[in-house]
Amino acid sequence: MLLRRIEKFLRETGMPWTKFGRLAAHDPRFVQDLRNGRAPRAKTTSRVEHFMNTYREEARAN
Repeated sequence: MLLRRIEKFLRETGMPWTKFGRLAAHDPRFVQDLRNGRAPRAKTTSRVEHFMNTYREEARAN
């Protein structure tokens, strides 16, 4: 489930959920909407997962 992966990412990075939404989905309410039952499209899910993977890779490189 995407929301679980996002919540884990937020705990690992300490990133605020609004910042995550802005950076990953161009929507600061994205995480809150997911928490309230929003079902993202497949393309949005792919974009968000790509963001999390890229962010982790860049963090490891630094």
